[in-house]
Amino acid sequence: MRHKNCDGVPSSQACATRNRHRTKADRDRDGEMHRRFVVIGAGPGGLASAMLLALTGADVTVLERKSRVGGRTAVMEADGFRFDTGPTFFLYPRILEEIFAACGRRLTDEVQLKRLDSLYRLVFENGGQLDVCTDQEALARGIARLNPHDAENLPRFMADNRQKLDAFRPVLENPFNSALDLLNPALLKSLRWLRPHRSVDSDLGTYFDDPRVRLAFSFQSKYLGMSPFRCPSLFTILSFLEHEHGVWHPMGGCGAVMEAMARVARDLGVDVRLGESVRHIRFEGRRAVGVRTERGEYACDGLVINADFAKAMSTLVPDDLRRRWTDAQIARKKFSCSTFMMYLGIEGKLDGLGHHTIYLAEDYARNLAEIEGCRELPRRPSIYVQNACVTDPRLAPPGCSTLYVLVPVGHQKGHIDWAEEREPYRRLVLDRLAELGIPDLERRIRTERIVTPADWEQDFALHRGATFNLAHTLGQMLHLRPRNRFEDLDGVYLVGGGTHPGSGLPVIFEGARITATLAAEDLGLPAPWRNGRAAEGLWRPRAVATKEAA
Repeated sequence: MRHKNCDGVPSSQACATRNRHRTKADRDRDGEMHRRFVVIGAGPGGLASAMLLALTGADVTVLERKSRVGGRTAVMEADGFRFDTGPTFFLYPRILEEIFAACGRRLTDEVQLKRLDSLYRLVFENGGQLDVCTDQEALARGIARLNPHDAENLPRFMADNRQKLDAFRPVLENPFNSALDLLNPALLKSLRWLRPHRSVDSDLGTYFDDPRVRLAFSFQSKYLGMSPFRCPSLFTILSFLEHEHGVWHPMGGCGAVMEAMARVARDLGVDVRLGESVRHIRFEGRRAVGVRTERGEYACDGLVINADFAKAMSTLVPDDLRRRWTDAQIARKKFSCSTFMMYLGIEGKLDGLGHHTIYLAEDYARNLAEIEGCRELPRRPSIYVQNACVTDPRLAPPGCSTLYVLVPVGHQKGHIDWAEEREPYRRLVLDRLAELGIPDLERRIRTERIVTPADWEQDFALHRGATFNLAHTLGQMLHLRPRNRFEDLDGVYLVGGGTHPGSGLPVIFEGARITATLAAEDLGLPAPWRNGRAAEGLWRPRAVATKEAA
């Protein structure tokens, strides 16, 4: 419940309104102390953090090297076509709704969200298909056509994962500043669901016998850039989230959500500066006190880094300032897969193709081995296709369609020359699309852009071109992942898929709440979005945590 002031305005909104009308000059004149935050990167985590930090009364500046907001969740426009660059599944909007509400706004007033009745179609190269829909009875009938026994276990899978998600909320909603946080009673109660000896696939094997059905509930591990045969069993909750809370399409694409976040942030007084790259972080000892761009310097009391973690550390922070995350240690970490992308503006409609379609390779295990090995390209790859214009025709000129094609491939290890492989692999992917039922595609292409792992690394500044950041192995989760209050430096906070709690838009938004709360707490600022979490005993004051960690 949000508290309201005497005028009936949510208190967080009233606070932000006061701050917006009181400039830095006003505060200097009146002798008010004001804090300054700099946020590097206007991706989803950076924008969400900036929105929340604006509610503290601090001055907040976001520095984005690209000419548009969103990071990998930005919009790309060409010849009247509009494409999402990265995420296309919008899941579990509750967290972002709460962030907007804390800012006195409604998410649905800023962006039109359409829940898809048909979540996606799975086409199995080795035979059969499954139309995944919101109607659980219809879904069970579809599963029964693949395996009657597995359909009977769908309710048990849903019930168990409902409990698992509830049990793991403390993991997803709270910081892990040290190993001592593992002793949190709320977390200890959830451990029976962790099952570290099981992967996603083996856990699903307790419900479903047919490998195609298991694949229908495990391909979502690709959201983390991981194989379901290696991904920890916790992440069966990913498919559960889709079935329980729906798959949504923001009209205008996921990039429209980023644009709305930037609008709200600016309304709250955040200075969002585009086309301005951070060249240097200024340190006093181990404390970050400012950044320098090609246009000037920005002093800060707190620095939030939303850039790719490994790339930011290796380019912006001297190696000798880092103890746990040195260049040598980062080199030993496991990173997610990359992707080969095709963004196609197509003449005509593709009415027989749904909004989301996944074509799953017959030898799925081999496909994953090729991806994880990073030494060869999958020759019969799995492919994801988004035909968004069946839901949102405004994304293309009249009579045309957009096609977003994603092929998981290995990240950059120097074994594949993408300058040489780009065109042959494009041809292979077009052939695979023809097998899926989209023939004669090339002659209908009006506009086209291809992004390879080399492009992700060079143009998007992603370490090794790993589009999903650090892998989500058990050895790289919780306190073993880069922490929201970055442990190697003072006054530095992390947000995004490379830090706790991990990848995926809803998880990144939750991470932004964690990061903003820690930053506000450290500077003695109010955090009106906390909604009583401190009373739940899930957050500990910094002084206590520091003493125990020592």
